[in-house]
Amino acid sequence: MSELKKMITSFKKDGYKPVYFLMGEEPYFIDFLSDHFTNNVISEEEKSFNQVVLYGKDVSVNDIMSQARQYPFMGDKMLVVVKEAQELVKTIDQFAAYFKTVQPSTILVFCYKYKTLDKRKELYKTLSKSEFAEIFESNKLKDYQVEGWIKTLISDEKLEIEPKAVAMLVEFLGNDLSKISNEIDKLKIVLKNDKLITADLVEENIGISKEYNNFELINAVAYKNEAKAFGIAKYFALNTKNNPFVVTTSLLYNFFSKLLQYHGMIYKNAGANPADIAKQLGINQYGLKDYQAASKIYPMKKVSQTIAVIREIDLKGKGVNGSLSHDDLLKELLIKVLR
Repeated sequence: MSELKKMITSFKKDGYKPVYFLMGEEPYFIDFLSDHFTNNVISEEEKSFNQVVLYGKDVSVNDIMSQARQYPFMGDKMLVVVKEAQELVKTIDQFAAYFKTVQPSTILVFCYKYKTLDKRKELYKTLSKSEFAEIFESNKLKDYQVEGWIKTLISDEKLEIEPKAVAMLVEFLGNDLSKISNEIDKLKIVLKNDKLITADLVEENIGISKEYNNFELINAVAYKNEAKAFGIAKYFALNTKNNPFVVTTSLLYNFFSKLLQYHGMIYKNAGANPADIAKQLGINQYGLKDYQAASKIYPMKKVSQTIAVIREIDLKGKGVNGSLSHDDLLKELLIKVLR
């Protein structure tokens, strides 16, 4: 997100370059920048004749270069945006020829999603060295970075959000930034004059239960709250579509794997900095308290046994050496872990 802001700041300070190549695994940031170009470069009066959107599946690289070399009509700039440019993966290297005669009045934007250019090839080298071009690589956020990204997004909107509401969004939507952004847009509409996004608001408007979800199940297991854990398991049994067994076992496995890692780190260095521990575990510092509490409840040996149990139950859920329903398997798992 910081790289994104730097780029937009550079537009305001230094103006636009003739070529922008947006590429990478995370489509959200590419779409964000693409929208910025289409909304800000050409005035509304000129958009019908000085702004062109092309699609990679419908054009060739030569078509794109021909369009980019045209002069703007009754204006200073022309914007050409190539969406789904990854469809040109087999011929995209031909674009290096454009830099022999760059059209300075055209701003050409490639949206090359889910892929990156081969850094060994001529096109990447040309783009990275040219004063007329800029490359933006859009990387997927790590799971532990998503909460911080949500808070930044909310803050930029001059709003606030409860920690539990953030955790609910992450648990339910994962690291799909486009979905998260869309859901936050919905919440902004129902907020009206309020400034705080609460867990209740998320539950009411997005359909995420604030009490019965994987985040709360892991919390119940971490603090060995049997009543709460089995209550959530019962809710999951009645709402299997929104709470797939494989997701629950995966998240529990992830939690105990990190708890085992936490034990090892504390064993080696009891006075380790909490911020450093959180970073190595790939979690935010706010979530570290759950691992600190769970480490006192689950000794290292018990954690290792629990990981083995989760693996065993997960295999049964996939039909290996077992025929129980997923509901019964989750109960069996909780009994073995909590008792």
